[in-house]
Amino acid sequence: MSYLLALDQGTSSSRSIVFDAQGRILASAQLEIRQHYPQPGWVEHDPLELWATQRDTAAQALAQLRAQGHDLAQLRGIGITNQRETVVLWRRDTGQPVARAIVWQDRRTETRCAQMREAGLGEQVRRKTGLVIDPYFSGTKLAWLLDHVDGARAAAEQGELAFGTVDSWLLWQLTGGRVHATDVSNASRTLLFNIHTQQWDDELLALLNVPRSVLPEVRPSSHVFGEVPPAVWGDSPDGVPVLPVGGIAGDQQAALFGQAGFEAGLAKNTYGTGCFMLMHTGQQARESANGLLATAAAQVGAQPAYAMEGSVFIGGAVVQWLRDGLQAIRAASEVQTLAESVPDSGGVVFVPAFTGLGAPYWHSEARGAILGLTRGSTVAHIARAALESVAFQSAALLQAMSRDAEAAGGRAVSELRVDGGACVNNLLMQFQADLLGIPVVRPKVVETTALGAAYLAGLATGVYPDTTAIARLWQADRTFYPTLSRERAAERMAEWERAVRQACTH
Repeated sequence: MSYLLALDQGTSSSRSIVFDAQGRILASAQLEIRQHYPQPGWVEHDPLELWATQRDTAAQALAQLRAQGHDLAQLRGIGITNQRETVVLWRRDTGQPVARAIVWQDRRTETRCAQMREAGLGEQVRRKTGLVIDPYFSGTKLAWLLDHVDGARAAAEQGELAFGTVDSWLLWQLTGGRVHATDVSNASRTLLFNIHTQQWDDELLALLNVPRSVLPEVRPSSHVFGEVPPAVWGDSPDGVPVLPVGGIAGDQQAALFGQAGFEAGLAKNTYGTGCFMLMHTGQQARESANGLLATAAAQVGAQPAYAMEGSVFIGGAVVQWLRDGLQAIRAASEVQTLAESVPDSGGVVFVPAFTGLGAPYWHSEARGAILGLTRGSTVAHIARAALESVAFQSAALLQAMSRDAEAAGGRAVSELRVDGGACVNNLLMQFQADLLGIPVVRPKVVETTALGAAYLAGLATGVYPDTTAIARLWQADRTFYPTLSRERAAERMAEWERAVRQACTH
């Protein structure tokens, strides 16, 4: 009868989910987040809205739990998972942000990144961080805020400002400003953290002119970070105990953990606003020769854990564009029906490079393109091509990942575990299996990001004795087996790669 509260602060919404010790969802609430686009290529969030929506959804979920007759005294802890790389900078004395949060999708620091690459700093950064120099990551965003917000740099150098990714911001708010910390998985996405020494790196801080005083402390992902008093939840039902924050992990590392990806070789793909594929590589950070990243996996205890990662910037967001930009559908749930109204994409290929292309291409100047249009093309063909674009990008990631694994003496990935909102789309999952030529496995609980955060908190608070106990809880819901010939799959991937080349030469 133990319950765990997961706070899942994402790019498009804040969610709170209460799980029981078997990993079953008991209560949940969700609120959308407003997106701010002040200039082309800029994406921002209001940090106070991130906090308010996260707090309010938690209060709603706790109220649901009480209304169902559950004993709130059985709540054991809180796990936090968050959109990674998004940067918040706030005053230590008031807890007020000095500017809007710069979202991971934001591209405003491309000029700074290009200068760093041209200066030959790429190898030094990659060797220490496992990352490439790209606006995607937090470091150049933080440097931009320090340089462009009036008085920010002087205040930072006086120790008056605190920097954090969204997890640190939420932790600060939850603990009333008593705890300024993060976990290794979020720290590893900043361009400031040496994943081998597991420390903030003085050379990297100097490269970006970031004062050490703004940085949070770094802890393992499963760790008691601090305590949250019941008053935080406002008018939530009586009976909520003081709750320890026992787990923090960036959303993709949390999803890998929720998929029971604790050992080398297991891979998962999360289909959210973007798509993020991670393969656990054990206790060694593995370098990629194919455009992938080395990153810290969710860590339990003192022993480091690593993963190889590929990121697709625009995944499910392409469906949002069909709804809000093209106005081809009224709700995201309509896309499968529209796409299935035609037998195929009719030769249309959609490259949704709205904010450049991530791994394995890393082409920041690429822009979206719809190719292969004919007089017979319809909005249904475009919708189908949009869905297929998510699978094409993910297939390119897995192919790169398998090449790296084989080069290191390992085996190619034999199955792909999937999660995230878009994995409920059967058409997309079947096409994914067809392109990959391996089974695609959807678990019974697809909210594995929140589930991973809950598991990390459960380990830190004694709900679970070890990861073996958690692994026994994972269950498959449906497996999609490939039906397309390998020759035809290769032809489709070749069509995609040709379209990518055109999108990169605008």
